[in-house]
Amino acid sequence: MKLHLGQRFITVYAGVLTLVFAGTVLMGATSTTSSASFDQITVHRINLVEPDGTLRMVISDHAKFPGLFLHGKEYPHPRPQAGMLFYNDEGTEQGGLVFAGAKNKGGYSSGLSLTFDRYNQDQQLQLIGLDENNKTYAGLEVNDVPHTPILQSMAELEKVEATPKGSQRTQAEAQWQKQYGITRRYFAGKSGSGNSVVMLRDANGKPRLALTVAPAGKASIDFLDANGKVQRTLTATDAAKP
Repeated sequence: MKLHLGQRFITVYAGVLTLVFAGTVLMGATSTTSSASFDQITVHRINLVEPDGTLRMVISDHAKFPGLFLHGKEYPHPRPQAGMLFYNDEGTEQGGLVFAGAKNKGGYSSGLSLTFDRYNQDQQLQLIGLDENNKTYAGLEVNDVPHTPILQSMAELEKVEATPKGSQRTQAEAQWQKQYGITRRYFAGKSGSGNSVVMLRDANGKPRLALTVAPAGKASIDFLDANGKVQRTLTATDAAKP
């Protein structure tokens, strides 16, 4: 009887040791310090997070592309592209690289955009390239972005969109744009007409100074008033005059 009990004890003891060993191995396998190497991986979306779960970057196809993340909370924000989004230490979108392109009824449309957002707001710097039916537009843009948090801008925009269409809606849209909209201040690149352009605008988004080189080579500098009317044009011939 004593021998039988001793054998049972040894059996149970060995089983416990086996479980402890297996648990240790499994815990080591799931440790945050573990690593893996792949030659190739195929996924729809990759989320890069901090140890506390804060989202810092997303690489995604169009189907799984995220909405707008602000302080870790996601808001609906449909975007027809695939790409990569960046998030700050608070889990708020800070910019991204997006791209799309396909044939359509009118021909084709393709584009790519790299943006850098202001804190808790929208894009203040953008590198953009668009190509639609052999008409291209590409360059660097610098924008004025509101000081108000983007959530406030979104809330006010919802009120505007809820206003019935008509003169009141038009006035509300203009007021929203003036108070919350993005204002382009600087552009350097190629316009849709094929010109090389450097365009400077005032705080209201009105073009005031344009440096242009046409495809054939003619260069000019235009000074414009607040209504966009050219007040003076300088060319190479004018510059050569005493």
